[in-house]
Amino acid sequence: MRIQGKMFLWLSFFILAMAIVYGVWSKEPAGTTALFLGFGLSIMIGYYLAFTARRVDAMAQDNKDADVADEAGEVGFFSPHSWQPLSLAVGGALAFMGVVFGWWLLYFSLPVILVGLFGWVFEYYRGENQNQ
Repeated sequence: MRIQGKMFLWLSFFILAMAIVYGVWSKEPAGTTALFLGFGLSIMIGYYLAFTARRVDAMAQDNKDADVADEAGEVGFFSPHSWQPLSLAVGGALAFMGVVFGWWLLYFSLPVILVGLFGWVFEYYRGENQNQ
């Protein structure tokens, strides 16, 4: 994690330099704001990775003499299937259509979004995939 933190911190300094150059040269506020926001996001990720790297053990990517096989093993748990993102997408589409057609449509999209959100959070606490 240490190397990723350094990469994001160096990237943030590059984005900051480009934001300053772009802002002075073009005098265009939208692009300049987007670059400064990109700098902020990059520095947050870099700080988090650098902060976390101090608290965890060194990983294989932090060792210059490591092989690819040194990081082999279980990566983590990945959900095999889930229908909840579909209901969240439908609810989100209804919510965004509410901005276009009328705010009353948000009353119909909110229950769909909440059902999808609660279903996604608690999908491993009930049903065939229950593991708790």
